Amino acid sequence: MANRHGLIAGATGTGKTISLQVLAENFSRAGVSVFLADVKGDLSGLQSPGVDSPKLKARLQKLQIATPQFSGFPVTYWDVFGKSGHPIRATISEMGPLLIGRLLNLNDTQAGVLNVVFRVADDNGLLLLDLKDLRAMLAHVGEHASEYTTQYGNISTASVGAIQRGLLVLEEQGGENLFGEPALNLDDLLQTDAQGKGMVNILNAATLMQSPKLYATLLLWLLSELYENLPEVGDVEKPKLVFFFDEAHLLFNEAPKVLLEKIEQVVRLIRSKGVGVYFVTQHPTDVPENVLAQLGNRIQHALRAFTPQEQKNIKLAAQTFRANPKINVETALTDLAVGEALVSVLDEQGKPAMVERAWIFPPASQIGPATPDAVQKAIQSSVLFGHYEKSVDRESAYERLKQKSETSAAPSMPASSGSSIPSTMATLLGGFAKSTHSRQGPVEAMAMSAARAIGSQVGRQIIRGVLGSLLSKRR
Repeated sequence: MANRHGLIAGATGTGKTISLQVLAENFSRAGVSVFLADVKGDLSGLQSPGVDSPKLKARLQKLQIATPQFSGFPVTYWDVFGKSGHPIRATISEMGPLLIGRLLNLNDTQAGVLNVVFRVADDNGLLLLDLKDLRAMLAHVGEHASEYTTQYGNISTASVGAIQRGLLVLEEQGGENLFGEPALNLDDLLQTDAQGKGMVNILNAATLMQSPKLYATLLLWLLSELYENLPEVGDVEKPKLVFFFDEAHLLFNEAPKVLLEKIEQVVRLIRSKGVGVYFVTQHPTDVPENVLAQLGNRIQHALRAFTPQEQKNIKLAAQTFRANPKINVETALTDLAVGEALVSVLDEQGKPAMVERAWIFPPASQIGPATPDAVQKAIQSSVLFGHYEKSVDRESAYERLKQKSETSAAPSMPASSGSSIPSTMATLLGGFAKSTHSRQGPVEAMAMSAARAIGSQVGRQIIRGVLGSLLSKRR
C-alpha cells in the first residue's frame, strides 16, 4: 500500500526528519528506490552506520527495545549547483510553459505570451534547451510580433519584456544551473545495489531552498516526468520509487488553480506507475483537501496551539483520522513527545486503519549529516560520476536563430501552417538532423534527450512534460 501515498506532518522539532529517515531506510531494505530532498542537510548521514550515544541508550531503555543493527545505505547525491552531488538538469522544453510561468510568477497575459513563444518554437522545430534558447525565442517573437499576431493572437512587447526581466532574476538565483543537458535520466533514480537495497537519492536542497519557487518547481517537474515516462504497472507488490516532497507547503503556496488541478491529477494517477508520494510539512492543512484525501498513510507528530487559528487547525487535523475509542486524538496532538506520533496506515483492503499512538524506531544509519569528505567520496565513487558533471551545449534555438540573423539581411521566421513548412524554415531545418547526429556522440544521454524532444506533427513539435502537454491535447 506504499503507492497509496502518505503524509508526515508536525511542528518544527517534533521528529519529522527522523520519521522520514526511518521510512527511507526500510524502503531501501525492501529494494525500493527513494528520492528525497535534504532541505536542512541532516539526511546525508543515511550513507553511514549509526553510532551508540547516551541519548540513544536512554530512548532504547525507555522503549525496552534492543539496540538497532547499525548500517549505512546506498546513496546517490544530487545537487542543482553541482557542488555536493551530481548536477540535476532539465531542458526548457521538458519543463514546459506552465511550470516556467509559475517559476517566473507571470500573470495571465504574460503566461499567454510565453505559451505563444513555446508554440512558435514547437511549430518550427526549434529546441528550447537552456535559458539562452528561451531568451533568443522571446527576442525573436518580440521583434516579429506583427507576423505572428494573426495565427497566435496578440503579443504584447511589454509582456515579452517582463518575461525577459524574470529570466534575469531567475539567472541571478542560479536558475541557469537547472536548465541544459545532459538532462536527468529517470532510470538513474531507479537503481539497487549489489545486495538488492534500493538506492536512496538525496537532493542537496540547502542552497536551493533560498529560492523556494525554484525548489518546488524542480520537484514538481520531476514528479510529472515520472508520471509521463514510467509505464503503467497497476498495483504491484511494492513500488518502484517512493518520492518524499519535503516543505510541501511551497508546492501549493500561491499556485494558480490550473496548476493545483494538474498536481491533483498527477498524484491521483501516478500510483499506477508504481510511485508513492509522501508530503512532509508542518500541518496537514498545508496540503489542499483534494490532494490530502489521497494520502492514505500518515505519521502525525505534535502540533502547537498558541493561537485560535492553530487550535482550529488541530480540530481539523484530528478529524482526518479514523477514530480510535482508546485515543482522544485532539488532545494527543498537543501532548505527543518528540519522536512520538499518531500513525494511521491502510489495511490489506486499502481501508484506513484506526489511528494508533506510537513511537518511531531509532534509525540504523547516522543521525545528522555526513562529513563533506564522506559525501565527496561517495560522489566520486558513484557509477554516475563524470556523466552529469560535464554539460553539453548542442545546436538549438539560440544557435539557429543566431545563424539565421547572420546569414539573412531580413531575419524573419514565418510560422508553419498545418504540415507545410515555408522554404526559409526548410532551409533553417535542413541539416538539422545531420548536425544533431554529428554532435550526439560524446554524451549518450543526448540522444535520449533528443528522442524525448522531437515529437509529432511532421516530426517537428516538441514534447513537454505532463504539466505542459495536458493543458492541450497530450502529444
